[in-house]
Amino acid sequence: MKKTFLVIMMVVAFVLTTFAGGILTNTNQSAQFVRMLSRNASTQIDAVYFNPAGVMKLENGFHIALHNQTISQTRTILTGAPLNNKEFIGDVKAPLFPSAFAVYKVDNLAFSLGFGPNGGGGSADYKTGLPSFEGMVANKLSALKPEGYDVDIAFKGQSVFWGLQAGVSAKLGDVFSGYLGVRYLPSKNTYTGHIKDISVVVGGQKILAFDYLTALSSAASGAAASVQPLITMGGGALTIPQAHSLGYIKTGDKDLLLGGLIALGVPAAQANAMNINQVQAAFSDGAAFLDQSAQGTKDVMVDVTATGAGWTPIVGININPSEELNIGLKYEHKTALVLTNETREGDGYSDAGMAFLKNNQKVSSDLPGIVTAGLDYKVTDRFLTSLSFNTYLDKGVDWGSNIYGEKRDIDKNSWELALGLQYHLFDNFALSIGGMQSTTGVSQQYQSDFSYSNTSNTGSFGFQWNISESLTFDAGVLYTVYKDYDKAFKGYKETYDKENFVFGFGLAYSIFK
Repeated sequence: MKKTFLVIMMVVAFVLTTFAGGILTNTNQSAQFVRMLSRNASTQIDAVYFNPAGVMKLENGFHIALHNQTISQTRTILTGAPLNNKEFIGDVKAPLFPSAFAVYKVDNLAFSLGFGPNGGGGSADYKTGLPSFEGMVANKLSALKPEGYDVDIAFKGQSVFWGLQAGVSAKLGDVFSGYLGVRYLPSKNTYTGHIKDISVVVGGQKILAFDYLTALSSAASGAAASVQPLITMGGGALTIPQAHSLGYIKTGDKDLLLGGLIALGVPAAQANAMNINQVQAAFSDGAAFLDQSAQGTKDVMVDVTATGAGWTPIVGININPSEELNIGLKYEHKTALVLTNETREGDGYSDAGMAFLKNNQKVSSDLPGIVTAGLDYKVTDRFLTSLSFNTYLDKGVDWGSNIYGEKRDIDKNSWELALGLQYHLFDNFALSIGGMQSTTGVSQQYQSDFSYSNTSNTGSFGFQWNISESLTFDAGVLYTVYKDYDKAFKGYKETYDKENFVFGFGLAYSIFK
C-alpha cells in the first residue's frame, strides 16, 4: 500500500493545476485573453505570447505590460465504489497568476520578452484524498472482513512551470512579418500527503489496524509455539483430531487451533487433515503475513520536491493583407522537460525503497508541441471580431501509465476553437465577450481520479480602457464548465467533473519613439 500511495503522489503532481489550454499547458496568459478568449491574431502587447510576429504592428518605442489573474477551480469526483466517502472534492487556488510582456520596436525589427506560468501555477488541496487512495486502504483490509474501517487521508500539490520567453520579430514586406524565439521553463512541483490512523471496526469497537494485526500476528506465533512440545515428542505426524483423541491436546486447545487455521483462510476439512508439522508451518507463515500486513498499515507520509527546466523553440508568422484583416500563425515545439526529485526521509517520511523516488532521480514530464492560428477582422472601426484555433500535439508525448496500470494513450490531439467580439462604446473604452470550445482527445485508459481531461465550454466578458495614449487597463472574467466524464469499473463507475472561475486584470504602458 505504501508503494502504491507514493506512486500516485508522484503522478498527480504533473496534472494538478492546468487552467486553460491543453493537458499540461496554460494558455490563459493575459487579461485580454480572460476578457475575450480569442487572441491568436493579437497585435497588442499580449501578442508577445499569442502572436509574436504580430508585435510588428505596434508603434515604434518601448511597450510593457503587467497582468495578474486570480483563479479558482473545483474538482469533483463521485464514485460508486464501496467506500466510506462517495464524493471527493479538490480545491485548486491560484490567487497570484502573474504574466508580463515587454517589446522594443524600431522600424523593421522588434525585440520581445515574455513571462508567465505556462504550466501549473496553483495548489490543489484534497482534504479527504481520492477514491484510489481510500480504495487501497479498503482493499488492504478486505481480507480481515471488518465491520467497518476509518482512515485519515489528505494530500496537497503545488505545480508551476514558469515560462521566460525571448525572441526577435522582423518585417518581411508590406504583408508579412516573422518571429524566431525560445522559451525557457524552470519548473517546480511540490507535493505532500499522508495516509494516517487506519482503523478497523471489530465487535463494534474501532481499533487501529496496526494494533489489531499485530495482536493477530502475536496470537498466530503463540499457536505455532504451542504445538512445539508435541513435535519434540515425535507427534508431528498426527492431525489435530488424532492428537486430541490421544490426549495430547485438550478440547479447548483443539478448538482454538482449528479456529485459528480457519481464521487464516484454511478450509475446515483441510484444517482437520493437516498434521501438526503442517499446522505449525501454517501458523508461522500466517504470523509473518499478518506482521507484514500490520507494517503496511502504518502511517504513510510523503514530502517531495521535483525541479527541472526545459527549452521551447517558437516560430511565428503574421499576415496583414488589409487594414481590416490580420492573421496570426505560431508553432511551439515539444518541450523536453526532466524533473529531478528531492525526497524527504526520516521522521516517518521515506522513498519506500523505490528508485524513482530517491533523491536526484530524474522523471520525464515533456510538454506537447502546439500549433495555433488566429484571425482578426474589423467589421467597422469600432467592431472587431476574432477567431482562434489551437491544437495540442499530445500524441507526440509519452504520458506513461495511470494507477490502474493502464497506459495513458491519446486517441487524438486535443483542440480549442474560440470566438471573441469587441466593440468600442467610446474611442477609449471597449467591451468584449468570448466563447471557447475545448475538446479533449484522451482515451478512457488515460482517465483516473487524479489525472483526467474533460471537454469544456468557456464564456467570458470584460473591458479595455485606454486611460491615456500611453496607458491601457484591461479586466475580465471567465467561467468554464466541463463535461462530466464517466469511467467504468467492475461493478461501478466514477464521474469526474470540474469548473473554473478566473478574474484577470492588467496594465500596459508605452513610451513612443
